[in-house]
Amino acid sequence: MGLGCLLLTGDAMLLEVIRTNFSAARIGIELRTDAASAIELSARRHLDSFVIDCDGVSGAMDLLAAIRSSRSNKASVVFAVVNAKTTVSMAVEAGANFVLGKPVQDKPLRGILDIAILRMEREHRRYFRHAVDVPIQLSCYTGATFAGKIKNVSEGGLALNLFGSAPVESVVTVQFELPSTDPQTFQAKAEIVWNDAFAMGLRFLRIEPGCRSFFEAWLDSLEAQLRFRESVQSSNATPSEHGTG
Repeated sequence: MGLGCLLLTGDAMLLEVIRTNFSAARIGIELRTDAASAIELSARRHLDSFVIDCDGVSGAMDLLAAIRSSRSNKASVVFAVVNAKTTVSMAVEAGANFVLGKPVQDKPLRGILDIAILRMEREHRRYFRHAVDVPIQLSCYTGATFAGKIKNVSEGGLALNLFGSAPVESVVTVQFELPSTDPQTFQAKAEIVWNDAFAMGLRFLRIEPGCRSFFEAWLDSLEAQLRFRESVQSSNATPSEHGTG
């Protein structure tokens, strides 16, 4: 469940300092050296954060504009790196959360990361899809109902496999039982954002107030289970102190 960041730069020194400090914070880096490919990637996937070399890559400010106008990344954390041409105020007005000047130094970067990582974790959780297997029912305004099974869920929506034909409406009511020793019914209005013959993706528009706290508690439990599995896997991958020789 690691955090991820897209770094746009062609500067080897900047790459090294970002990679070193982000790796220490367990943040994965995806590198792009041209603005066009970075914009293309940001348009098709959510990323927890971006580091943009504003003056080192042609069209870098276009990436910042694309991030802030996109549905999936408009709330992502953006670090702008400037070098004389782009001012701090210009970067902030364009949507940067944090601004660093070249050459980027380890100490100020680590200080910013300590603040930014909490926001990145919140954003990551909002989009992270937990794999589940839970029955669900969809209802349309016409009264028609459709059954399926949830295959993954996040704070903002879910994906499901359908048992039959798909609804034709763009907005549906979803209902399912939250797995628990004391099961609670979850209800929400949701928008169909994609669908095919046997599956669809939904984005929550409105979660019923009485359901939200139980839903968040379920997500917390899924996250705790995931972290436990990751810690076990990490422990199993760690070589024994008493190696064979």
